[in-house]
Amino acid sequence: MKLGTKVLKSHPDAPSDALIDVIKTNLDCLLACTACADACLSESNPVAMALCIRLDNACAAACTATMQMLVSAGAALDASMVRTQLEACLAACRACEQECRKHADMHDHCKHCADACKACEEACEKAISEL
Repeated sequence: MKLGTKVLKSHPDAPSDALIDVIKTNLDCLLACTACADACLSESNPVAMALCIRLDNACAAACTATMQMLVSAGAALDASMVRTQLEACLAACRACEQECRKHADMHDHCKHCADACKACEEACEKAISEL
């Protein structure tokens, strides 16, 4: 992400540092949720992990959409539009984190995913407060 950050910061409409943090945590959360969903499918009883898998996928989609919006034109977008997207991402991350925490004692992938979701929540909250 180091080179990607350099590109973002050199953009004529560079996003704020708070939005760059959201982009970074979105990418990490996207990776964690995608890997967690796949790991859940490999567990001995994937049916019991159905809600976790669904929330992993929803969170990954929200992170992707948020990241794409912020990378494409984050600083040039209307603040209310950015706030709405950040709030949607925050809600998806919060739901996924809560579900993954239920499985964290049994599955390390859920613990790590919950931690990634929490970091993304915090980055979204900070960015929202700075808009």
